[in-house]
Amino acid sequence: MARHCLLLLTVALLAGTAAWAEDKDRMQLEQIVVTATRTEVEASQAPASTSVVTQEEIQNRQIVAPDEAVDTLPGVFSTRGKGITDTQASINLRGMPGQERTLVLLDGMPLNSAWDGTVQFGGLNPEDIRRMEVVRGPFSSLYGGYAMGGVVNIITKMPEKEEVKVGLTAGSDGYFRSYASVGNKYDNKLSIFVSTGYQITGGYQNNFVSTYPLGYGGIPAPYGGVSGGHPSQASTGQPTYILGSTGDNRWWDYGITAKVAYDVTPTSQFNFSYYRTAYQYGYGAPNSYLYNSAGARVYGYGSPWVFGGYQGGGIYSGNFGYDYGALATDTYKLGYQGEIGDTKIKTFFGVAKQGTNWFSEPGSGYSMATTWAGGPGFLYQYPNTAYFWDIQATRPIGDRNILTFGADYRYEWIDSTEWNLANWRDAYSKQSIVSQLGGTDAKYAIFAQDEIQIVKPLKAYIGVREDWWHDYAGYLNLTGLPGGTTNLPSHSSSYFSPRGALVYTPFENGNTVLRGSLGQAFRPPTLMDLYGTMAWPGWTMYSNPLLKPETSTSWEIGGEQKLWKGGVFKATYFENYMKDFIDWQTNATFTGGTAVNIGRATIKGYELSLEQKFDKWLRLFMNYTGIDTKVTRDAADPTAVGEHLPYMPSQFFNVGGEVSYRSFSGSLIGRYVGKQFGASDNSDTVTHVYGSYDPYFVADAKLSYQICSFASASLSVRNIFDQTYYSYYLAPGRQWFGTVTLRF
Repeated sequence: MARHCLLLLTVALLAGTAAWAEDKDRMQLEQIVVTATRTEVEASQAPASTSVVTQEEIQNRQIVAPDEAVDTLPGVFSTRGKGITDTQASINLRGMPGQERTLVLLDGMPLNSAWDGTVQFGGLNPEDIRRMEVVRGPFSSLYGGYAMGGVVNIITKMPEKEEVKVGLTAGSDGYFRSYASVGNKYDNKLSIFVSTGYQITGGYQNNFVSTYPLGYGGIPAPYGGVSGGHPSQASTGQPTYILGSTGDNRWWDYGITAKVAYDVTPTSQFNFSYYRTAYQYGYGAPNSYLYNSAGARVYGYGSPWVFGGYQGGGIYSGNFGYDYGALATDTYKLGYQGEIGDTKIKTFFGVAKQGTNWFSEPGSGYSMATTWAGGPGFLYQYPNTAYFWDIQATRPIGDRNILTFGADYRYEWIDSTEWNLANWRDAYSKQSIVSQLGGTDAKYAIFAQDEIQIVKPLKAYIGVREDWWHDYAGYLNLTGLPGGTTNLPSHSSSYFSPRGALVYTPFENGNTVLRGSLGQAFRPPTLMDLYGTMAWPGWTMYSNPLLKPETSTSWEIGGEQKLWKGGVFKATYFENYMKDFIDWQTNATFTGGTAVNIGRATIKGYELSLEQKFDKWLRLFMNYTGIDTKVTRDAADPTAVGEHLPYMPSQFFNVGGEVSYRSFSGSLIGRYVGKQFGASDNSDTVTHVYGSYDPYFVADAKLSYQICSFASASLSVRNIFDQTYYSYYLAPGRQWFGTVTLRF
């Protein structure tokens, strides 16, 4: 079904392209990007494969968070398996799994968390975005750690005149969103912009309760005659029973933005911004499929047992409970940009503070005292703070060189506490401390890049960067008792990141551009890797303050060709060679484990894209990404050697169109994502079961109408064909949304 839908949509778009015969005079001007070089450059002349998502493209889709805005680009795999309720949404570039290997910037300031490298996309208002730039490939030479797969830069808007905007959206699963913003520019110098957005959903059932049957023969009658479980399979093929769900996954988030900019001169500006993003999630009443001999619904039975290493037989009410939690981030940035003679200066100081960062979960599912409604449990708190300083200067050197150089500094810390809770649904019912941990790291760097015009059609980019970091003041207390604290060893390290690129434009008309690059990148251990020891009853996973950084050596070759007016074809081939993968290795006694550098992997792939623009009223596009990942060394799990990296599909394909004609605008987009593996040995081959990572095709559409000069309305649908698939959890089915927007 997915392949047929994909084929039909592709044929329709190609037919629309073939039918176009009228030559239009107005075409979109060449896009200017800043992320690929830290300076302004035409996107086609950037020394890396670069894509831009415009404000209009975001408005033409039903986007709940910025990560969704880039999920139709080549080489970009955006994970949001539970829709709006997904706390682990991430953007992965060039086959690099995990958000901690792709750097995300907000107006040039890093968003990757000091704790684990993830990004809190919930609460970042899509309406505030002017454009998003995606640069694929290793960029540690300019940006340091996290930029192994590339960089995503979210660039927000500032008003040029007085503007007020209000929007309301309602949709499926009890979804509601409100947004309001106001901004103005005074005396052509002072710009002010303030916005706030809030969204909430009642959610749907995406997480299930399962067990392995006794002797793989079914739920046994001796335990009170309980029946009603649905026979199923694990993703690795073992028979299972689905006993119910943990209830509707509820969610709310909000975002507040306040920005001020003052133009001292036409070429110099001071600016300040504040962002607060926050979310909270949880689950409603569970849904049990079980009932006893009297026909009454029950939420558990019997005593647990182990068969062949698998839990089975007994399920208690606590198994129908799931975690809930909250995260709030306050981000401050003070910046300046200006010119001193021929030298352009940019600098900023920033702070990102996650004072609220916690989740709670039920205690042992085998305890009669813990139920889905409450009882003993645990609270995990991870407050952390990061400070940033960045400065860069750009100046011409003679007629053929443009030199960009600078330095940056990052200081971050974590203080975490795990508590016993009297009631796992009440984060304030703290009792005793289970564990405490914390630590600090500081990172320093200097960098330089020379843009060299070798001859008129050939340009070279040579970049180097040296990073130093120092991890210290680490401590661990697994008992919470005075005198029980272990001081962890400090550690210092450094890494040199070179990168070279060539951009060749062989013809005067600029219709053909060829590029190639070679570079090295790294990812230093996160605070979680260094200090994030986690303890449960009978199980402890120890962090490691002596971890080495992950590193990669990468090269690519590609280019783009303008076919005819408005048409462009792009192709890139790339290879990445990674080593010192950080993983959490389980010990031989299955009582815990340790974070270690264990792995090596290769990632090879290619990206193909075709785009056709018809003036400003229609854009058609399609792109395909093929990725071959292979684990070449894994000290913790030899069965993983020769297998694909988990959580990364081997192919994905996007096709779609956007239209803007008179009072109407809208989009129709289809996305296909191939099979992923969640197990390191790729043994999870069974699809369309709870816990599997399925291949899927989804199509989304949105149609907007400008009612009058200040009011518009839109109707959108996601997952048009109501495809059922799992990304471990059950993904959302068909969803409808209606929006009314007022602009003054």
